[in-house]
Amino acid sequence: MSVGPPVPSTLDTMVAVFDVAPVAGHRYRGTSDGGSRSVVDGSQLLAQAIVACSKTLPRHSVRTAHAVFARTVDAEGEVEFGVDVVHEGRTFASAVVTVSQGGRRCASVTVLADVEQDDVITHHHPMPDVGSPADAVPCEMPMVGRQLRLVGMADPNDPAETGPPVIDAWLHYDTVPGRPDLAKTLIAHFTGHLSVSTTMRGHAGIGTSMAHDTVSTGVMGISITFHEPVRWEGWLLYHHESTQVGRGMSYVRGQVFTEQGRLIASFTQDAMIRAFVADSPDTARPVSARL
Repeated sequence: MSVGPPVPSTLDTMVAVFDVAPVAGHRYRGTSDGGSRSVVDGSQLLAQAIVACSKTLPRHSVRTAHAVFARTVDAEGEVEFGVDVVHEGRTFASAVVTVSQGGRRCASVTVLADVEQDDVITHHHPMPDVGSPADAVPCEMPMVGRQLRLVGMADPNDPAETGPPVIDAWLHYDTVPGRPDLAKTLIAHFTGHLSVSTTMRGHAGIGTSMAHDTVSTGVMGISITFHEPVRWEGWLLYHHESTQVGRGMSYVRGQVFTEQGRLIASFTQDAMIRAFVADSPDTARPVSARL
């Protein structure tokens, strides 16, 4: 029996995956869209945890989320999200979301939420001068309804694409959900895609096309802060900067701007970049870092 090519992911399918379903109390259940991979992206789990927390704390808006990914998650199995509310006040609330599969804890996400307030003072970092989306290089992306264009490079996975450990990427969604929590999931999800490539870009002869073949990579943690209000039209600019790599770990910080130059989110990512260790299941199947 012949097997056809994999069905491409779509934006609508991805948003539906993020919108986890309530089970009982503060527990939720979700599925995955692993695409061609059997392992779920950590940034998908982060996005789902944001929705679970938003449904548990409907009066508050998620402001920050800090995720640590302890175990890989199988894309074929159900994922459970348990929300433990630490505090729910008039202005601030906090919770810890435990991500489990098959009775095993796989990730933990600590969330701070608040009730939106008027500005007392305000400023933000300026958007880097990288030109417009029309000036950038289109990059094939395995998702219908999402476009990606890169500044000054064609393929973030190619070991031959070397330069400063910085990647600027323009991202466009055909539609943006009206629900604020789902809009935030779109922002959060892409934070896991280019950070390892950003680190590798600064070193000749290594790229994320080598991941899981000659080098072991995996996203271990993501932190994101949303700068209210998270609304936009048109393109988003993801500015990635790898500030340190060594001892098997990479650190990247990033910012997300609207096409008009408004800073709407900031994030960091911790990832492993290591040689394979013989007979070690922990490094043989890490969370995918490829685009």
